[in-house]
Amino acid sequence: QVHLAESGGGLVQAGDSLRLSCAASESPFSSYSAGWFRQAPGKEREFVAGISRSDDSTTYADSVKGRFIISRDNAKNTVYLQMNSLKPEDSAVYYCAARLGVVLVGAKKYEYWGQGTQVTVSS
Repeated sequence: QVHLAESGGGLVQAGDSLRLSCAASESPFSSYSAGWFRQAPGKEREFVAGISRSDDSTTYADSVKGRFIISRDNAKNTVYLQMNSLKPEDSAVYYCAARLGVVLVGAKKYEYWGQGTQVTVSS
């Protein structure tokens, strides 16, 4: 059982940056691919970014490509999401997720989830 804990959310203005962190209880966390998802009120949970177990492959949703960067530090069992040039439409609860195997964009494919962290971007 992997426990994930997100942090770093908050209230920012459009154009600002935030870095989210996801700390995993499992070691070695390098056994798991990781992803960030988000869910806005009344909307489905959507894939934002994913990173492979060895950090050699990343995947992004078109809506965040060029603005967000996912990374991981397996020595610290932590995954990060650097969010730049934030827009009001990025406002959502952001979730970290992990799975054994390759990165997939479907939320149902992930076995482990954090509790989420709120990101609010004002215009």
